Amino acid sequence: MAAAKEQIFTLEATPLKFGPGSSAEAGWELKRLGVSRAMLVTDPGVREAGIADRVRESIEAEGIACEVFDRARVEPTADSFQEAADFAVDGKFDGFVGVGGGSSLDTAKVADLVATHPAEIMAYVNPPVGEGRKPPGPLKPLLAIPTTAGTGSEATSVAILDIPDQRVKTGISHRYLRPTQAIVDPDLTRSLGSEVISSAGLDVVCHAAESFVARPFDTRDAPDSPDDRPPYQGATPISDVWSARALEYGGIYLRRAVEDPDDIEARGYMMLAASLAGIGFGAAGVHIPHSLSYPIAGLKHEYQPPGYPDDHPFVPHGWSVIVTSPAAFRYTFGADPEKHRRAAELLLGEPVEEADEDTLPDALVALMRDVRSPSGVRELGYEEEDVEALVEGALKQQRLLAVAPREAGPNELAGIVRESFENW
Repeated sequence: MAAAKEQIFTLEATPLKFGPGSSAEAGWELKRLGVSRAMLVTDPGVREAGIADRVRESIEAEGIACEVFDRARVEPTADSFQEAADFAVDGKFDGFVGVGGGSSLDTAKVADLVATHPAEIMAYVNPPVGEGRKPPGPLKPLLAIPTTAGTGSEATSVAILDIPDQRVKTGISHRYLRPTQAIVDPDLTRSLGSEVISSAGLDVVCHAAESFVARPFDTRDAPDSPDDRPPYQGATPISDVWSARALEYGGIYLRRAVEDPDDIEARGYMMLAASLAGIGFGAAGVHIPHSLSYPIAGLKHEYQPPGYPDDHPFVPHGWSVIVTSPAAFRYTFGADPEKHRRAAELLLGEPVEEADEDTLPDALVALMRDVRSPSGVRELGYEEEDVEALVEGALKQQRLLAVAPREAGPNELAGIVRESFENW
């Protein structure tokens, strides 16, 4: 007897406060949430820019004690997560604040998780890399304040980390990791260079496009229990709304945001797009480009990205995602031509009457070129001899591949990688 198909979908969205100067209300938000002693997680660059200390001052002005942990690592590892978690456990905090890019926000999520429900980091990491243990209950309040327009971590239930000894990136994923409140302040992006905006913005575009064309939620088998319903459910009527608007904003504003650091309107709309896409893919999921991005970022540590701190080589997340997206969407086109046509239309900002398998990929490549993205995986240091390892790493991301609109096994993923050596 065939398994019953899913008929239920959910939307769990982080409350969002948006607007220039809104980060000054961080203390008010924590007080509202009943926090008396907060751990503020950030990275050295955000601390040096003065952003983290301005947030700390807002918190302390409300009579809330606040300690700053400024050692969040860009592209976190299990070890860097553990360092933050140890700080959190020792500090006996009753609330958490993440200030920075997705890496700082994810570090804050994991610090909150381990401080609330103590365990080794790998116990919570998604299988097959980790044990995939579910948190036994809700976490302490977490206020997320992004300083980039990219990951959408302020709206998602996922924390991403690098496992160097396994040469793979993976994540911790559970609805309890979703922040309690987000503050999105466009003024915080003023100090970001064009390369950071490029990578982060292309991540937004991929989040939106992947979730928009994801397999429909009602093609999955129904879970045995509500607790077994995955956070990434597949595309739903509600996730499509958020993903579509994020795609539209990416097409309108990303080029402007990269070209002019003083274009606060463009950078503000890209921050909003990141949050909207986070809500969309937080429900629907991402798939082939993101599954390949983790081994692309995790297998080699030789690429030194322009415009980023030079303390360690790494592949910025958005660039690791975007380089395989044209080939991936070319592959998935046949699963739902209309959704792919509509995605291209939203990104281009003009009617697309007829579409073929190249329409969305061509729109993505044009955007990549305009915002000076790497041209493909070869520019990031990969060649033919690396294809097998990249595919092996992607296949470990079954929670992502499960929502791809078209099944992708080893041969299909290898073909996508080979098509992605150079996109122009």
